[in-house]
Amino acid sequence: MNKLLLTTLLLASTGLSAENLSVNMKDLNSGEIVGRILIAQSDYGVVFTPQLSGLPAGLHGFHVHVNPSCETSEKNNQTILGGAAGGHYDPTKTGQHGYPWSNNNHLGDLPPLYVDMNGNAVQPVSSPRIKLTDLSGRALMIHAGGDNHADHPQALGGGGARLVCGVIQP
Repeated sequence: MNKLLLTTLLLASTGLSAENLSVNMKDLNSGEIVGRILIAQSDYGVVFTPQLSGLPAGLHGFHVHVNPSCETSEKNNQTILGGAAGGHYDPTKTGQHGYPWSNNNHLGDLPPLYVDMNGNAVQPVSSPRIKLTDLSGRALMIHAGGDNHADHPQALGGGGARLVCGVIQP
């Protein structure tokens, strides 16, 4: 009982709701679980709090993808790890990659995920436009490279290969 009360008070003090999601994240090369990401609605948008380890250090593109799958797919005779997740979540069909706070791009464009020199990602990121209700039945994807929040010089922010994926369950 005391733990439940303490958790509720902590969430209330941060502006997060008591309803949240937890997504197990899988390394697409090895198939191993590398941790999880907690997702909660706040007064300022959705907060994604990673608890990940064993990742390459640096900034990584981080996105909500359309389909609830992390399976491999084939495209133009090439194998794409996590390809069944589809593209970035874009319900208004903007067809553009951009910042999480701008209105003329994919709704699934999130801030980059920071991984420290020890391979751990624990720094929360928040996205002001997306809502917790938008996420059920989608996938979270971490890309191998960073994200410049534009389609130039490379499409989709230049994040490159899909590295880690998790399916967001209701």
